[in-house]
Amino acid sequence: MSQVDDLQAVAQDIRAAAHTVIEGKPEAIELALIALFSSGHLLIEDVPGVGKTMLAKTLARAIDGTAQRIQFTPDLLPSDITGVSIFNAERRDFEFKPGGVFATIVIGDEINRASPKTQSALLEAMEERQVTVDGVTHPLPDPFMVIATQNPIEMEGTYPLPEAQRDRFMLRISMGYPARAAEVAMLDHHGGGDPLADLRPVTDAARVSELAAGVRGIFVHAAIKDYLVAVLDATRHNPDVRLGGSPRAGLQLLRACKTRAALHGRHYVIPDDVQALAAPALAHRILLSPTAQLAQRSVEDIVRAAVDSVGVPDRD
Repeated sequence: MSQVDDLQAVAQDIRAAAHTVIEGKPEAIELALIALFSSGHLLIEDVPGVGKTMLAKTLARAIDGTAQRIQFTPDLLPSDITGVSIFNAERRDFEFKPGGVFATIVIGDEINRASPKTQSALLEAMEERQVTVDGVTHPLPDPFMVIATQNPIEMEGTYPLPEAQRDRFMLRISMGYPARAAEVAMLDHHGGGDPLADLRPVTDAARVSELAAGVRGIFVHAAIKDYLVAVLDATRHNPDVRLGGSPRAGLQLLRACKTRAALHGRHYVIPDDVQALAAPALAHRILLSPTAQLAQRSVEDIVRAAVDSVGVPDRD
C-alpha cells in the first residue's frame, strides 16, 4: 500500500470511531483529521454544550495519545500551562515540573476565559513545539496538537484571542447544533452513559506522526500555489478588511490542502482543496474594518468573495 492508502485507512478508522461518539458532525470530524495529519492546531468556537470538548477528547482517545485538559479560567497562570522549576531539597537543585502542555493532544477548554498573558503562554509551544522555562528548553511530544475551544466573544467573561494567537491555529471550526435526527440518536445512544467509555484506540501517536510526515510529499503544481496566494492577496485588498491572511496562513492552508488531497486518495492538490479549506483556514485570521463590523459583515463572506474573485487555474 502507498502512503496515501495508509493514511486513508487510518483516517477512516479514526472517523468511524469518532462517529460513535459525535453524532451528525462529519464536517467537524473531517476538519479535525485534516489538522491532525497536517501537524496543525485546531480552534473550535461555539456556544457551550454542543460537543467541542467531546470532539477533542474523542480524537485523543482514538489515537491512543496522552491527553491533557487545561481549563482556562481568569486566575490561570502561565506556569500552569508550561510548567515550573521547583527546588528539590534532597538533591539541592531545581527540578522541572511539566505543565499541562506536555501531552500529545492538549485540550485548551474555553481558552478565551483566561487573560491574554496566560493565552500567550501557548505561543512558543504551538509554534516551536517546545517550552522554555528558566532558560532551559524542553521539547514537546511528537505529534503535538492543541485543540482549543472557545465561547463566542459576546459571552460574559471572555477575552478575545490576540491576533498572534489566532494565527497559530491552522483551522477554526464551529460545531453548531445537531440536526434533529442526530440529536434524537444522541439521546438514544448516549443518554444512559459516557460515550467515551467504550471507545478504543484505532491507531497510535507514532503512526500518526509517520503519516503526517508523508503528507508533506504531496505534489502541488506551481499554478495551484499561485492560485492560493492570489486568494490570500484578495483578502488583503478587500476594503472591508483591516488585516488579511498572513504568509503563515498561506503555508498552513497549503499543508491542510495536501492532507485533504491525501484523504481523498490523491497524490496532488487541486483547486477544490483550496476552495474547501479557505474559510476554515483564513476566516479566524482576518480582522474587519470598523465600517464592516458596523454593517455586520461576515468574515466567512469576505473569504468566499476572495475565492470567487480569483480565476481557477486551467487543468492543463
